[in-house]
Amino acid sequence: MYLSIVIVSWNVREKLEKNLKAIYESKSNFSFEVFVVDNNSSDGSVEMVKSNFLRVNLIVNSNNKGFAKANNQAIKKSKGDFVLLLNPDMQVQSDTLEKMLKWMQDNKQASVAGCHLVNKKDETIPHIRCFPTVWNQLAIILKIPHMLPGVLNKYLFTNFDYKKESKVDSIRGSFFMIRREMIEKIGGLDERYFIWFEEVDYCKQVYENGGEVWYTSVAKCVDHVGQSFGKVDVIKKQNYFRDSMLKYFKKWHSVWQYCILKIAWIFGLLFAYIGGLFKK
Repeated sequence: MYLSIVIVSWNVREKLEKNLKAIYESKSNFSFEVFVVDNNSSDGSVEMVKSNFLRVNLIVNSNNKGFAKANNQAIKKSKGDFVLLLNPDMQVQSDTLEKMLKWMQDNKQASVAGCHLVNKKDETIPHIRCFPTVWNQLAIILKIPHMLPGVLNKYLFTNFDYKKESKVDSIRGSFFMIRREMIEKIGGLDERYFIWFEEVDYCKQVYENGGEVWYTSVAKCVDHVGQSFGKVDVIKKQNYFRDSMLKYFKKWHSVWQYCILKIAWIFGLLFAYIGGLFKK
């Protein structure tokens, strides 16, 4: 088995169907398997997969287990030399999987890799990030970019050339190909994260264990961006983001940095509340 494709889905039946259809219609002169892990959808996603995609290995959860834990359910069952974590609102092109698999086979230095992500207008979606620091995350919490737009340029890697392949800190988890050897070395995603920061954490683990993370423009994939997460209310999203950020810093950074961010969130939420009152 060359490739295992893992899709964690929640209430995006239409996009998931298009995603699966594109996968099975793409060039595939190699053996592959597809897992769909449904996180307790209520939109008929499970029934659609059962009816239309008999080859899919379907895992149905009775509750929403989050991104990391759901991916790990499939990763543990997967057999591929490479595992691709693919969001349900993605759409591969006819040659995406074939080109990406060949690139990974030819570039053994890459333990994890991502491809060129574009929107439906074929415009590049900036997604390469530097590893978080206490200062850029503090700026995000306190909404400083609203006043100083360029303050996050380094963190967001705004000058990154998406036409060239390069070793990078981290790539987006929506198209996240992992070499089997690295999975055997460090395991799956850290299940302490419900959503957000789990892919950054994994990239960090890769480097800590002597691997590398790469971006390549050799393959392209359409990313419809956040179709599932768009259904979550703003307050819950912010709570997930805060929780994951603090867990990341508690794991990888010093106590003082974790404490600064924890305190900053109190002020950040207070500012957001006051700002909301003025808008009313």
